[in-house]
Amino acid sequence: MRKILFLEDEKMIREVLSEYMRVADYEVTECENGIDAIRFIHTKDFDLAVLDIRVPGKSGLEVLQEIRNSEQKNMGVLMLTAYEDISTQVEAFNFFADDYIIKPTSPILLLKRMEVLLHRIHKDSPEKDKGLFVDIPGYQAFYQGKNLNLTLTEFLLLKTLQSQPGRVFNREQLLNQLFHDEYDGSDRMVDVHIKNLRKKLPLKWIETVIGVGYRWREKANETEK
Repeated sequence: MRKILFLEDEKMIREVLSEYMRVADYEVTECENGIDAIRFIHTKDFDLAVLDIRVPGKSGLEVLQEIRNSEQKNMGVLMLTAYEDISTQVEAFNFFADDYIIKPTSPILLLKRMEVLLHRIHKDSPEKDKGLFVDIPGYQAFYQGKNLNLTLTEFLLLKTLQSQPGRVFNREQLLNQLFHDEYDGSDRMVDVHIKNLRKKLPLKWIETVIGVGYRWREKANETEK
């Protein structure tokens, strides 16, 4: 169960959003002022902090600074605030906020942003240090902890092929995964993207099936790229 620190001084908003988080299987520690939030930072472990900015005691930005100077400096931090001016947003990112959402917002959207952020931070996904790790919510892929820096098209091809090892996908099926029947060009474009994807993969996982298409090997060929 992921542990969330939720700083929000408006009682109704705090209670409603906290309930959504708990239904989504998060363990939520609520606080209504920045002083309590800072106390919790030094007494409990969290995976993610959701911080309002304008709160009593210490502001959300001050709490963010405290997090980045604490033993939990790698914690994910999402700012949830009514401040929509550019200068405040820039200041939050200068203090290394990971995301910034302007209130009011949909609870479902907030949960999705939290989910994506949790998948992106290293401590939530230790398995990405072992071999190939495909972070589907984050649209990223890692090998031995190193980001492969795939384009969106390359990532979608990787995700599709890897989802069913051994299955042969023809070019039309792969194009449909990329463009959902909205592409009218040559299906040979797939070959170009496969070539680029292969260059970024450290091992030869993608096998060409002549006259048909491509498939993902269950075991990568380590002797050729």
